[in-house]
Amino acid sequence: MSKTMQQQGLDSLCCDHNKSDSKKLDLNGSAVASSIKTAAPKLPHDEKNFSRSGELTKNLKPSHRRSVSAGAPLLFSGGSNGAGSSPTLLPTGNICPSGKIVRPGLPSRGPNRTDVLSLGTGNYGRGSIMRGSGGNPVCTGAPLTVKRAMGGCDPEEVKRVGNEMYKSGHFTEALALYDRAVALSPGNAAYRSNRAAALTALGRLSEAVKDCDEAVKLDSGYARAHKRLASLYLRFGQVENSRRHLYYAGLQNDQLEEQKLLLLEKHVNRCADVRKIGDWKRAIQEVEAAVAIGADFSPQLVACKAEAYLKLHQLEDAESCLSSIPKLEGCPPACSQAKFFGMVGETFVHFVSAQVEMALGRFANAVTAADKASMLDYSNVEVARIVNIVKMVARARSRGNDLFSSGKFSEACSAYGEGLKYDNSNYVLYCNRAICWSKLGLWEKSVQDCNRALNIHPNYTKALFRRATSNAKLERWAEVVQDYQALKRELPNDNEVAESLRQALLALEKSRAVVNGKKFGVEVEEVTALDKFKAAIASAGVLVVYFKETSNELCEEISPFINTLCVRYPSIKFIKVDVEECLAIAKAESIRSVPTFKIYKNREKVKEMIRPTHQFLEDSIRKSNSQ
Repeated sequence: MSKTMQQQGLDSLCCDHNKSDSKKLDLNGSAVASSIKTAAPKLPHDEKNFSRSGELTKNLKPSHRRSVSAGAPLLFSGGSNGAGSSPTLLPTGNICPSGKIVRPGLPSRGPNRTDVLSLGTGNYGRGSIMRGSGGNPVCTGAPLTVKRAMGGCDPEEVKRVGNEMYKSGHFTEALALYDRAVALSPGNAAYRSNRAAALTALGRLSEAVKDCDEAVKLDSGYARAHKRLASLYLRFGQVENSRRHLYYAGLQNDQLEEQKLLLLEKHVNRCADVRKIGDWKRAIQEVEAAVAIGADFSPQLVACKAEAYLKLHQLEDAESCLSSIPKLEGCPPACSQAKFFGMVGETFVHFVSAQVEMALGRFANAVTAADKASMLDYSNVEVARIVNIVKMVARARSRGNDLFSSGKFSEACSAYGEGLKYDNSNYVLYCNRAICWSKLGLWEKSVQDCNRALNIHPNYTKALFRRATSNAKLERWAEVVQDYQALKRELPNDNEVAESLRQALLALEKSRAVVNGKKFGVEVEEVTALDKFKAAIASAGVLVVYFKETSNELCEEISPFINTLCVRYPSIKFIKVDVEECLAIAKAESIRSVPTFKIYKNREKVKEMIRPTHQFLEDSIRKSNSQ
């Protein structure tokens, strides 16, 4: 974190100086340059009434008096630390929001409150950071100083050292010191606000919100704490909460903050709209836009992105989002009850978690998340629907597993099928059912369910294993090789995969070898003469004849599939006939439409198909080969 960012994170970290300090700033010194990039408001240059670091504080009591010495800053005594301790020196040059000088002997206005840091960019602060001669923060944060402050009983001194630790980037040490200051003076709003700054720097935003909330309870007009709450709620993506505190702090004229809130509100609303119509890619874009504006710690927006990835079947991205959802625990009710997408508080996070966990096959986690969503917002119709789906799918999966373990594979298939009626995108149920089909010897159904599972989760190794095994039973060696090659990439050190791939490659090579003295399965043979055609259909074995036209779009689309079938079924002979070039063959076979397929087995025609689907054609070929 840069020094500028650190500076903007704190309330007025006032550095108290002892009168004996020989290195105090001169009133006209040039070393008060701030590391804040936005310049502080320009102050009147009146050395009698103003220090170069700011105006006098309004927290002076009637007994306060001013002492002036040549070249030395104005010092004041008699300050209260809010804990009833003895008077201590106030920091030099505290800014008064009113812009007026409190004269000695005049009554002070407002509650007695410890001075805090100002950003230098608004009128809600009450102080400026004291700086050394080089423009760097004055920091005496040596371990001995910290240890002495931790053992002291003056909360102002503890806070001062904490401020120095914060400015030097030692946020953990600063937090410990602010903890000590709060313990010494629990009713001091400034100490809690400064502690919130340290918590924010450490990424503990929930605790920071809680401290700021306590600060405004102690002092409802404490603008700096309201400003900090507005910033934190913006990071949570909670527009209304952020705007409420921004306006309460009297900063409704802060056009930059208001513009950010308006943009955030626009993107959150758009996200809700596209979510309703299922435009999941647009939902991701709107979430990313909201995060870019500043809502980088919103559990609901991250959950929305996870939901979108889930619907797009990008399960790895959905799981990654789910694991990175920020935790907002122990926040005030206003934070936990904020609505997102029509759901109260954390309901939407559990709502999405239940769906992602179920999709990943973690059914117990899914049920737990669904129950949490139901408890938080039991009247929400969308939540109730998902709770019912999750529980029905989990029940079907459990019942299917029990039946499978008992060897009741057909009943297990039915049970998994019941679960798929509630969630037809659950790749775990598809794969489980595929295993049941294979146990029943229904290899084609097993392959089909594996295909469905892999369409949802392309790298699902169990489905790849099962499909490879089922395709091997169907002698589709080219596809078996492809699956084992994919498994090899996923499991490079698995010896079983390596051996299975080797065996599949040997089987593929063997299938392309000579069958019955002829080389089949390498490519589809083209026949152009009637006598050669008659010789082909008169041969023994299974013959598939593909009648085509070069210019026909349907033929162009199905031709690559015929080449694939040629490789899948190496024991079957495939030939093709172009009816435009071989009119004699077309006339002899009465071909009137293309593509047309005829299957011959041992010199007899067993099947004729006109414009068949890929699946129907392959089923017919496989059935003819097995009979």
